[in-house]
Amino acid sequence: MTGPSPQPPVPPLAEALAAGPVVLDGGLSNQLEAAGHDLGDALWSARLLAEEPEAVVRAHLAYYEAGAQVAITASYQATFEGFARRSTGPEETAALLRRSVTLAREAASRARADGVPGPLYVAASAGPYGAMLADGSEYRGRYGRSVDELERFHRPRLEVLAAARPDVLALETVPDADEARALLRAVRGLGVPAYLSYSVAGDRTRAGQPLDEAFGYAADADEVIAVGVNCCAPDDADRAVRIAARVTGKPVVVYPNSGERWDATARAWCGSPAFRADRVAGWVADGARLIGGCCRVGPDAIAELAAALGR
Repeated sequence: MTGPSPQPPVPPLAEALAAGPVVLDGGLSNQLEAAGHDLGDALWSARLLAEEPEAVVRAHLAYYEAGAQVAITASYQATFEGFARRSTGPEETAALLRRSVTLAREAASRARADGVPGPLYVAASAGPYGAMLADGSEYRGRYGRSVDELERFHRPRLEVLAAARPDVLALETVPDADEARALLRAVRGLGVPAYLSYSVAGDRTRAGQPLDEAFGYAADADEVIAVGVNCCAPDDADRAVRIAARVTGKPVVVYPNSGERWDATARAWCGSPAFRADRVAGWVADGARLIGGCCRVGPDAIAELAAALGR
């Protein structure tokens, strides 16, 4: 009796990006909420790493089955400080961070068993300092913390995530170029590539820095395999893709929101969706290679996006 055929080696994500566009997943939180999970606390989807890990696997699996080639882990809001408020110690927090990668790997394994073609990748999410505060400051930046202080905050979590061997570290939804500088320092020497993705408004970061300046910090960072934007309006993504490509010469990552707007005070979405798969061709022409959706962009929209990319 012979066992299952071994999986072919997975090329590094950087090689896949060099070969053509790669599909990211959509919003993990909205997929979990659609399945009936309440995410209305400070830990957001990270709470389910401890309480309902199978729900996280199923959410990742829905995106892989829709055509996503990269799943972003449920660690965006998972920090040592955030879990400490829930009386979770550092060892258990580190285990939960590692679990976030393991759960995405499990979803990829199930997807391949169900016939989803590979390669399938895992991006370990590291959200901004403001995500830990859970007060809306992740959309503003300018926390009153120095670059050194922010590096000390991010480095321990990134070390744990890197040790779990994801395919890439997702330094995402960064509102402030100063925090990007801290993150770029924090990923040095970890042995795992990273992408850097700002949250923007118009042609500036949420903290108000020009995107030319903000993207420029990543231009010479060897660890960074893609630079771009997420958690922004689709219209803002159009302009930012062009700037990121011009300033850095690197593949561009882009995954905007649906176009609805998050009201951090009311903790609710308002406005109308504007995310459309027909934007993809323009993004690709301007240099985008890692493309998906963020908040309120679900598996159906990712399936349309994947089809537009011929995936």
